[in-house]
Amino acid sequence: MLLAIDAGNTDIVFGLYDGQSWLHQWRVPSREAPSTEAWQYRLVSELFEKGIQLGDVKQAIISSVVPDLTQPLAAMLRQANGIEALIVGPEVYPQLELEVLNPDQIGTDLVANALAAYHRYKDHCIVVDFGTALTFTTISAEASILGVAIAPGLKTAIRSLFQDTAQLPEVPLQVPESAIGKNTIHAIQAGTMLGYIGMVTHLLQYIKEELSAPDCKVVATGGLSSVLKPLSTQFDRIDPLLTLDGLVLIDAQARQHT
Repeated sequence: MLLAIDAGNTDIVFGLYDGQSWLHQWRVPSREAPSTEAWQYRLVSELFEKGIQLGDVKQAIISSVVPDLTQPLAAMLRQANGIEALIVGPEVYPQLELEVLNPDQIGTDLVANALAAYHRYKDHCIVVDFGTALTFTTISAEASILGVAIAPGLKTAIRSLFQDTAQLPEVPLQVPESAIGKNTIHAIQAGTMLGYIGMVTHLLQYIKEELSAPDCKVVATGGLSSVLKPLSTQFDRIDPLLTLDGLVLIDAQARQHT
């Protein structure tokens, strides 16, 4: 059994893969950074609730865009079960079926997304990841990551209003019926939710035009990938587990070379 860990700026996502499907996934806020022993206790507790023994986990892979989390998570696995986790990074990329440009700059989660999308379509594709940042990763038909566009994520944008503006209320992540806000909450929803719909739509249009590939496949992922309902027609697939699927592929392809 493989334990895949995707450590992001907002959440750490854990997934247990039995070789055929995902048995269980859970999230822990990234700001909760306990000791190695506490991580170990939480892992054992989570597995126990699902009737899984720690010894059943034979392999692990870690993708982390938070350097302070990488080694504590690796140490937790090492101490808990003697597992030496595969840590995704530039030294792993040459072993993949996908060429990674600027390997020292691109997030490991974006590489996992790109690999999973390309493995599915074997053609031009774009991955839109709705996370702490909103990212558009473009992959060529020749198995190469062409580049990335990055914007603040939806929650990040709304949070910035709270930080810099007094007396704003909490705002539900709901698409309003009108672009003309009649109160403060609706006004923020109109500006952010409808604004992001426009941004995603137009960025996808620009990218497809640059690729000269109007039928380019588009995959959405991330915790907020299903929030903006009007965007569903822009996506060929919404796959919340895309990053974890990519980690399974990275693990398999990297271990073939060891």
